[in-house]
Amino acid sequence: MKFDDFASGVLTQEMAKAAAPPTELWENKRGGLVIIECPKPIPCDPCHTSCPTGAVLPFEDINDLPKVDYAKCTGCAMCVAKCPGLACFVVDLTYGGEDEALIKLPYEMIPCPEEGTEVECLNRVGEPAATGMIVKVQEPQRDKTLVVHVAVPKSLVLDIRAIRVKSHG
Repeated sequence: MKFDDFASGVLTQEMAKAAAPPTELWENKRGGLVIIECPKPIPCDPCHTSCPTGAVLPFEDINDLPKVDYAKCTGCAMCVAKCPGLACFVVDLTYGGEDEALIKLPYEMIPCPEEGTEVECLNRVGEPAATGMIVKVQEPQRDKTLVVHVAVPKSLVLDIRAIRVKSHG
């Protein structure tokens, strides 16, 4: 099966890079910046309506693709929990030194990972890409989607988009 075109539903590497924040802002932003990988116009705007700082800009039309004012983004991850398409992520490149970063990912599976748990980090097609460590599990109010904060290799922040809790059996 070929996963390198969007007909598959999987973003290409070029599309993923285009969704990333500007490097000069991203490298020094404590708390991280949102990445919204929403490639097709659909009637949806929870990323905007949930953003407490207005970083996800208002939509002129409900079908617009999200636009971000990165100067306003605090990395709070409210949009991560609210996005029904699981297309929002926050990446903090200032976390953990030279080789490690923090990704805040949506999580809707059982079991819920606990802080300090080692997990498999998966790429866009569900293949293992690295091992990561759960740093925090954020439970946003009025929502069932958890946001897991995972320490990952910095070189893979544009590739990792999910985790799998390792079984203990």
